Amino acid sequence: MRDGVQLAANVFLPSDSARFPVILVRTPYNKGDDLPPNYRFFVDHGYGMVVQDVRGRYESEGTFDSLTQEPGDGDDTLNWIARQPWSDGKIGMLGGSYVGIVQWKAAWLNNPHLKAIAPVVSGYDDYLDRFYSTGGAFQLGHRLLWMSENLQAPGFIPPDFASFVRTLPLRNADFAATGQRREIFQKALDHPGYDVFWRGASTRARLDQLRVPVFSVGGWYDSFVESDLAAFGALRRNSGVHRIVIGPWPHNMSIKFADVDFGRDAGAPIRRMQLEWFDQWLKSKDTPLMSQPPVRVFVMGVNRWRDEHEWPLARARMTSLYFAGKGKANTLNGDGALTAKPPRKAVPDRYEFDPRNPVPTSGGAVCCNPKVFPWGPMDQRPIERRPDVLVFTTPPLTSDLEVTGPVSVVLYASTSAPDTDFTAKLVDVFPTGEARNLTDGILRMRYRSSLEKSELARSGEVYKLTIDAGVTSNVFLKGHCVRLEISSSNFPRFDRNPNTGRPIADETVLRKASQTIYHDCEHPSRIVLPVIPN
Repeated sequence: MRDGVQLAANVFLPSDSARFPVILVRTPYNKGDDLPPNYRFFVDHGYGMVVQDVRGRYESEGTFDSLTQEPGDGDDTLNWIARQPWSDGKIGMLGGSYVGIVQWKAAWLNNPHLKAIAPVVSGYDDYLDRFYSTGGAFQLGHRLLWMSENLQAPGFIPPDFASFVRTLPLRNADFAATGQRREIFQKALDHPGYDVFWRGASTRARLDQLRVPVFSVGGWYDSFVESDLAAFGALRRNSGVHRIVIGPWPHNMSIKFADVDFGRDAGAPIRRMQLEWFDQWLKSKDTPLMSQPPVRVFVMGVNRWRDEHEWPLARARMTSLYFAGKGKANTLNGDGALTAKPPRKAVPDRYEFDPRNPVPTSGGAVCCNPKVFPWGPMDQRPIERRPDVLVFTTPPLTSDLEVTGPVSVVLYASTSAPDTDFTAKLVDVFPTGEARNLTDGILRMRYRSSLEKSELARSGEVYKLTIDAGVTSNVFLKGHCVRLEISSSNFPRFDRNPNTGRPIADETVLRKASQTIYHDCEHPSRIVLPVIPN
């Protein structure tokens, strides 16, 4: 590398007698000695493969710092490969999760040898994807679980996941999970808003400069899916070459969950599509992939694949369903309803948020070990029986209703606390009563105006809030109901708000907050759905 640090890599070639286009894989998870079958596939089709341990991991020298090291190290590695006698100077990059993130970072510099990338379940912004959320809450479960499995001190045996996620103050949770202080965790806590620190590490801030063709793959139940789609939409405004596939998958791309099986058609020939992608850009072959529409999504509910020409879908009609009821929307047995028009008069709904007893995470787009932190679609009725969860539901639908795109919730709310959280979850209710989660989101009250500016609330004042509730593609079938859950926690997917207004990373005091949700003609609380005309 440019600073003298040496990174270890394995090189696999189709033969010893030619120069080849090369696919680079940069991993923090141990390159090992052998080439896995999914990479051997590319060698068998005429590509060299380079698999490298990133800086500070396994056989590579240096100190691991994922927020700063990858652009330069990726660029230096590309230049090294291009100089080798077995390389023809045309390089692609491949891989998922962190192995996808490093592709985005390498692409910042538009290295002339990097002809295409193929990130899988990766996202494109460290703040919004890996550490915080679009609403400013810390992605506690993801971060601590990843560190406990990958960055443990030698000989350290961590307590169970359910224990270390409750560590207070939050600043000590890295030690509880790994047996040592982790600088990356401390830096993230020092910068809870989207400031210059995060912009310096952001691919999102550099998308206009990026010239490398991107074929990305994501899943509706993966934590990076919203970011994957946002990156694609932004890139397509500059160039038409990019492609994306989104399936009904979690982070590991499996097609079966504990409670739900989307069927044998839920898979996709991703490896073949990636081969066509690299053949197009590294071998200058015309391939079927480039003659097809640039977007392929799996529509849940009807469980079918569909090709599209843009994202978000231009034909989507943003449709509001308004909160209604007589002030007793608590639990699934309450009177909360969703209607086509806002009620003229309505009694506000109230609940108490106790961070000592937060609403537990139940599936969804979480990461990264389902044995410890289950992901995907689950029956939400146990969650909906809690009195601190408001439940608003339509009558059974008289015809199918497709929702494909970004979902948002406009909430008129007040709180007794100087800072608190509000959550929203979209649910498909089956005639059997099963309540299947589709997508969700959270807003930290202090970031209601901007992630760049923290602003405390005044007790009892009504605020208009907008919650980014994620993205989905689902047909609510005839006889099903559309449901929305409103609460103030989703733990441990996100950290608990202690409701004190003080810096959360160092807080040890947890206080209850009284929450009020208003829904009348002057306060039209609603969920906004991207409805696709039949």
